[in-house]
Amino acid sequence: MNRNISLRHLRSFVEVANAGSFTTAAARLFVTQSALTATIQQFEESVGLKLFDRNTRRVVMTQEAVRFKAEADRILRDFDSAISDLQSFADSQKGHIRIAAAASVIYQFLVTAVGKFRQQYPGVTFTLRDAGAEQVEQMVMDGELDFAITSRHKGIDELSYVPLLEDRYGVVCRADYPLAKRAGPLRWADLAPEDFVAFTADTGIGTFLHENAGHWPVFGGEHDEISSTTSLFAVLNEGGRFSIIPALAAKAAGFTDLAYRELAAPVLSREICLITRRLRSLSPSSQRMLDIIMDTIRAQALPDGVSIIGEEAAPRRATRRTTRRKAG
Repeated sequence: MNRNISLRHLRSFVEVANAGSFTTAAARLFVTQSALTATIQQFEESVGLKLFDRNTRRVVMTQEAVRFKAEADRILRDFDSAISDLQSFADSQKGHIRIAAAASVIYQFLVTAVGKFRQQYPGVTFTLRDAGAEQVEQMVMDGELDFAITSRHKGIDELSYVPLLEDRYGVVCRADYPLAKRAGPLRWADLAPEDFVAFTADTGIGTFLHENAGHWPVFGGEHDEISSTTSLFAVLNEGGRFSIIPALAAKAAGFTDLAYRELAAPVLSREICLITRRLRSLSPSSQRMLDIIMDTIRAQALPDGVSIIGEEAAPRRATRRTTRRKAG
C-alpha cells in the first residue's frame, strides 16, 4: 500500500470525476486550480496510472479510474459516516451508559436524574443496576460499568473513589418498637443482640459495621442475619425486631412506614462514592449523566442524616478517601 495517498487525494479525485472540470472541482473544494492539479498528479504518480484524460472542454476519467470511482465513493462515505457517528457520541446524540448504584441511591436520586437525562438526550440508552458495593467494585474493574455510586467495600488500588455524600447510621424498626419511642439520643450501648437483625458480612453494610462497630455488645451475642434490604423490610414489618442501616437506605421505598433513629456516641457514617477506573476518563455522555445526578442531589431536600461532602465532590478529578468514623 502506498502510504503517500490520503483522504485529500481521494476527495480531489472524486470531486473532479463528479464535476468533469478542474475549475468547478477546485471551487467546490475551496482550493486553487493549480493546487488541485498538483494533488491529482501526485495521486497518479503514486498509483502509477493516469486517472483523467484532459481536453480543452472536459475532463474524462480513464477506464481504470471509472472502475476505481465506486470504491473511492464507498471509502469516503464510510469514513464520513464513522466520523459523524463519533461526533454524535461526543454530542450525546447516541450512546449507552452503564451505571450501578445502591438501591437507596437509585430510589432517592437516580430515578429522577435518569428521567431528566432522557429528556435532554433521548438517543442515549442506559443500563442501571441495583447492586451492592461488594459486587460493584469488581464490575467497574472488569469494564462492565462506566461508573458506580455506592459505598466503598474492599477498596481497590486500580479504582478511584470520590466521596459524594455522608450517610449516617441509625436504628430502623417498627414505630411501636421500644427503641423508636425512647426519649433522647440512642447510643450503641443501648442496643441488645436479642432482637437485632444484622447484615451478612459479604454485604457492604455488613462489612462496614463489623469493621467499625463490631466491638459493641449488639454484635457480640446471638442474632439473625440477612443479605438484602428487601428481605430486611419484610422481617422488620412483623414487629419486635430492629436493624442498623444508613439514613439513605432507611428513607428508600419500603421503609417509609418504619421509624428511623440516628445513633450517637459515637456517630457512625459511610461515604457514598463515585467509583470509576483510575486513569480512565468518562465518556461525554457518562459525564453529562453524572453532572445531572449531582444537580439532582443538590436540588433535593436530603433526608435527615444525609449531607453532601463538599461542593467539589462531583467530579472531574478522582481521588481516594478513607471512610470516616466520627466521635459523638
